[in-house]
Amino acid sequence: MTQKAGAPTRRPLALSRTVSHMKVHIALLAATLSALAARQTVTAQETSKIATAPAGHESDAEMVDKGKALYAHHCSHCHGFNMVNAGTIAYDLRKFPHDDKARFVHSVTEGRNGRMPQWGDLLAPQEIDEIWAYVLTGGAQ
Repeated sequence: MTQKAGAPTRRPLALSRTVSHMKVHIALLAATLSALAARQTVTAQETSKIATAPAGHESDAEMVDKGKALYAHHCSHCHGFNMVNAGTIAYDLRKFPHDDKARFVHSVTEGRNGRMPQWGDLLAPQEIDEIWAYVLTGGAQ
């Protein structure tokens, strides 16, 4: 089958999907880099304040629900939908020690190993507590 002169070329469907996925990943990377460029470092004293932020009057179920929504928006791109991932690139949060909230808060606010971005300027202490409440469910909620 020959192509008519001036007719648009068509990519195979698999290639179109690959290009679309690459565009999404590039956009996510650009957004992350932009956020990193604009952020300042959180001090250890500020981190300890976040780790002990008051929970307010929310029930545990409300905190988990809010945390799940925040996780889906901010974390699932790397850590997986409902925390399900291979654990090869991003940490498998289902295995995060439940007795180490301070480590979790520090990782979220300061980033990890140059691979996880810092979220301290983007998430309020209450939001970090809500994500922690969801992480404690292991993604089962």
